[in-house]
Amino acid sequence: MYLKRSCSLLVLALALLMPSCVYGNFGHPLDTDVNDTTLGSKVGESEMQSVLWLVAWGDSGVAAAARNGGITTIRHLDQRTLYILFGLYYKNTTIVYGD
Repeated sequence: MYLKRSCSLLVLALALLMPSCVYGNFGHPLDTDVNDTTLGSKVGESEMQSVLWLVAWGDSGVAAAARNGGITTIRHLDQRTLYILFGLYYKNTTIVYGD
């Protein structure tokens, strides 16, 4: 009984201490060459969401983000990711900058 309880507590402690397992909200660039980036005058976003690893909806593609922002020339791409409780809820947003 003691060993089973100790293992359960250890697993719970590791899960809570691991970075971004319970909650994660971060962004990063999708471009590889960001030395001379000009963003442009327009911004467009597209997103997809998922719940319980079973249901997903939305379009987080670059084309959808450009269309939503009225962008015809893409200059830079970013991505923002949010997830809660190991991905029980997940949201991915693509951000397009351009003209």
